[in-house]
Amino acid sequence: MWRLQLAKPFAPAALAKDHRTLCLLIERAGNDTVAGQVCVVGKGPQGGPRLIYEPISAAGPGPARPVTATITRSSSSELTASFRPRQVGVGYRPLRWQVTSALWSAACVRAHPGRTSCYVLVPLRPQLLALHTPRLGGCLPAGRSEVFDGSASKREIALTFDDGPGPDPPVLDFVNLLAREHVPATFFEIGEQIPEFDPTGSVERAMLTDGDMIGDHSWSHPNMTALSEPVQETQLEQTAAAIRQRTGFTPCLWRPPYGSIDSRLVSVARSLGMLTVMWDVDPSDYSLPGATVIYRRVIAAAHNGAIVIQHFGGGPRYQTLAALPVAASLAVTSGPGRWARAALTPSPRGRRG
Repeated sequence: MWRLQLAKPFAPAALAKDHRTLCLLIERAGNDTVAGQVCVVGKGPQGGPRLIYEPISAAGPGPARPVTATITRSSSSELTASFRPRQVGVGYRPLRWQVTSALWSAACVRAHPGRTSCYVLVPLRPQLLALHTPRLGGCLPAGRSEVFDGSASKREIALTFDDGPGPDPPVLDFVNLLAREHVPATFFEIGEQIPEFDPTGSVERAMLTDGDMIGDHSWSHPNMTALSEPVQETQLEQTAAAIRQRTGFTPCLWRPPYGSIDSRLVSVARSLGMLTVMWDVDPSDYSLPGATVIYRRVIAAAHNGAIVIQHFGGGPRYQTLAALPVAASLAVTSGPGRWARAALTPSPRGRRG
């Protein structure tokens, strides 16, 4: 987050016209050399200010590219911009920074020939900023309390996996394959299986690092509608606690075992901060029909907003894993949209759902 509070009002749209600049220098932490600069420029598509990033080398600035940022202004002399480090060519690691302003020319430093003739440098010495890799702490349910599919107007399909973690194949094989294809997914986990198959949470942390989502699939995979509300709460809370203990992450998605649901159970889950996620594409991979059949069933039923259920536990899931590369490749190349996060429902040892 870059926040500017200036002594005088300024108009971003007038900067270029007046040959003025207002930029954030991004400098290497080790030697204070400038790696690039983020500059405020004129109006964007929505009419407000926008940002551009220019890499800088010994030869000078490179080609500028737009920065995807959230920009707000609380007054005519203030500007706050939020953006991810990768938008400006850096990762989550320490860097140094300064601001250059050519809005007013009093008390300034001479610049390079061919660029703004004079600018103010604040602060005078580069300041260290320690960027740390974000650690996901949880999520919040939004919209409806129960969903069977997503928006029909977007080219998005959610890949979801149920009944893990399990050993056949190791869950990390699913995580690594999806990461290679740049396709996020949602993994709905059975709580009592976590201590056995992911005791340290290393696989769960890999999921979160790769952009996947972890969901709750109950503690022991019972028919939840046959349980009292206190027992339903225990089933969900125990699994959420097992995930949180190993990752620091609290899930906000859950999927009912066997797809057994009623309004009472949906309300209980929502009271615990969880969205009930169902599905509308089921290739029946739990029946082990073969990788080719699993793939063809998914593709035949796929549509905008589809939620696909498959399994990464509850039995040998080598066929499901084998079917994923082609489907994941299609997901990446399927058009202007993208494949959204999803979860395949894990079920213990051959059980469906």
